[in-house]
Amino acid sequence: MWRAVVAIALGVALTGTVVAHTVFAQNRPAAESGQAHDHGAMPSHGSATHAQHMQAMHGMASSAPTMPGQDAFGAIAEIVRILDADPATDWTKVDIERLRQHLIDMNEVVLRSVVKQTPVSGGLAMEVTGTGRAEQAIRAMVVPHAVELDRMPSFAARTETIPGGVRLTVVARRPDDAKLVARLRGLGFAGLITEGAHHQPHHLAMAKGEALNGHTH
Repeated sequence: MWRAVVAIALGVALTGTVVAHTVFAQNRPAAESGQAHDHGAMPSHGSATHAQHMQAMHGMASSAPTMPGQDAFGAIAEIVRILDADPATDWTKVDIERLRQHLIDMNEVVLRSVVKQTPVSGGLAMEVTGTGRAEQAIRAMVVPHAVELDRMPSFAARTETIPGGVRLTVVARRPDDAKLVARLRGLGFAGLITEGAHHQPHHLAMAKGEALNGHTH
């Protein structure tokens, strides 16, 4: 009888231990799970990525565009910045509208003129013609530009007035220089009109209202 009572007591105690261990094991993952979601203790990879993304978006939102959107607008804006930065600028003589009209003429010559190019000995003859504003712009720009080309050590240039525009003839000063002649012909009218470093100073002087030798506008 006594042995039976002891056996029952031991069985009850053992059962209680097993139940307690089972309950603890079931509750422990929940606690650990709660610790894993504690953002204050250790941020997860996802939260760090989100923070980086938000920071990048903020940086994009705070940056400003830099492209002017239109080339004449950009050229005028550059000149205005130069004039503003120069304490010697005489604003009573500044004429930005004059510069704008010149840029319109540049647009007419570069984009709206018709060019017929013919190889000549040592260079190239170019008939540049147009109608309306383009014709006026061709005569206003190509004739003085030929003077600038003729001042260069590599080229000799001249112009003739023709119906609708100008014939521009440019030849190498050394016609035996095959590479130079090939470059001249490769440039053609569109390339030759960009030759020389006088364009930017010319624009600034024009905006300042200064006289320009050989130019009609």
